[in-house]
Amino acid sequence: MTKIAIVTGSTRPGRNNAGVAQWVLEQAQLRGDADYELVDIADFNLALLDEAYPAAYQNYQNDATKAWAAKIAEFDGYVFVTPEYNHSVAPALANALSYLNAEFANKAAGIVSYGSAFGVRAVEHLRGILSELQVAHVQKTGMFSLFTDFENFSVFKPTEQQAASLAPVLDQLVPWTVALKSVRDSAMVSA
Repeated sequence: MTKIAIVTGSTRPGRNNAGVAQWVLEQAQLRGDADYELVDIADFNLALLDEAYPAAYQNYQNDATKAWAAKIAEFDGYVFVTPEYNHSVAPALANALSYLNAEFANKAAGIVSYGSAFGVRAVEHLRGILSELQVAHVQKTGMFSLFTDFENFSVFKPTEQQAASLAPVLDQLVPWTVALKSVRDSAMVSA
């Protein structure tokens, strides 16, 4: 079965991100169309990018990088859950993505964002990063507001309208993930 990671986008203490990612996981698992797993970047203790070689070489020196690479390589696709910080993607997520390259190539991703303006600017920046990593990102986006989808700006309780924004993301992501497997398989044959 297709494996899709729900990847957190923040490591901040007291973060809202873990609650949003857990909700995405629970909603996705109800579908039965893929094997979904939560991958928390906080579990990998990734320092500010500290690998001597560019990620494309896959010459990882640090144990944290090796563990992160092995985990990400397990999946066919991803849902990145990102808050918006300073009109951009969260620094922890940008850092985690910068560690790897080949592990993401020719895979598909969906994005779920949140912030004062639904995280739209984080989504736009994340799309650029994913494109550079050769990740095909679907057009639909799950978007949530800090003002209406969080109780006291901290407990994730999405409105019915915004909760409905997740299904179209997964509806696009699952077939794209399946389709890109043939791209990866053909790349391995020609290598």
